[in-house]
Amino acid sequence: MAVTTPPYTSDALAEGTVDAVVIGGGAAGLNGALILARSRRSVVVIDSGSPRNAPAKAVHGLLALDGTPPPEILRRGREQVRQYGGRVVFGEVVSAEPAAPSADGDLRFTVTLADGRRIIARRILVATGLTDVLPQVPGLAEHWGHSVVHCPYCHGWEVRDEPIGILATGPASIGHAYLFRQLTEDLTYFTHGTDLDEDSRARFAARGIRVIDTPVTEVVNDTDGALAGVRLAEGQVVARRVVAVAAPMQARTQGLEGLGLPVRDLPNMGRGFASGTAGTTEVPGVWVAGNATDLVAQVGASAAAGALAGADINRMLAIADTDAALQGIAEGSPQGATG
Repeated sequence: MAVTTPPYTSDALAEGTVDAVVIGGGAAGLNGALILARSRRSVVVIDSGSPRNAPAKAVHGLLALDGTPPPEILRRGREQVRQYGGRVVFGEVVSAEPAAPSADGDLRFTVTLADGRRIIARRILVATGLTDVLPQVPGLAEHWGHSVVHCPYCHGWEVRDEPIGILATGPASIGHAYLFRQLTEDLTYFTHGTDLDEDSRARFAARGIRVIDTPVTEVVNDTDGALAGVRLAEGQVVARRVVAVAAPMQARTQGLEGLGLPVRDLPNMGRGFASGTAGTTEVPGVWVAGNATDLVAQVGASAAAGALAGADINRMLAIADTDAALQGIAEGSPQGATG
């Protein structure tokens, strides 16, 4: 599910070696870049322009910014990064890989864009986000982010008291149902070929959650194009105004294979990059932040993770700068920082 954001002015790609390249222009990437730029680091954000939350009308659950449209948050973020000298470049990364180190042994990476442009960076922050893998049910994708939702905290208040259907994708959908039951008394659980044990059925019955085992074949619209229900394999249409889907989530890894970043499978959730404290990875010089590693992070948590990663990158660069200065003195050629 990739939806592009409105076009905006792209900065020129920086020449020479930059302190950091941030791959991904969402909340995590922009906040990481903001921390780095405010630390007087040269930083370039590469933004493909297809954030996960682009279909949504507003971001919710984000203190002081609740109800703000996603494009507006990104617009402000780009503006603030640029205010401190950072650059935001519209483009798609097709490869990122280690390069020969500098003369003093500092790390280097080459990042190549789809149009052939290249940039050399000392460090990389991967903040590419993820893709929601929706069930192959006709009509489902066209309502994604509106009447087809995934997160009760992101969209729940807006769909409260509506007739909601849970389209099961696996065990995670059971917990999903309890959360959406908090928001409506009219909840139907479509097993859609997944297993539902007797204990869960009893618990659903206790909460007044209806269970339908017949597979769903399509989403049905009303005459105005709004979601009106789902059609079952036997032909019956069950009226629903909202469908909630705990869709598997996959980190966006395209073009990053050359970095050799380890990935991990998260049971009942999906797959993301493995990371440690402050977004560190097993690959020296590469950090990850946001949904690319934390699949369930909302906008605020992703931004916070980006800030932590940006601060850690700056810390490691400061150490590298000091090492280079000491090496320069030892070689009789004082040098204030790595070139």
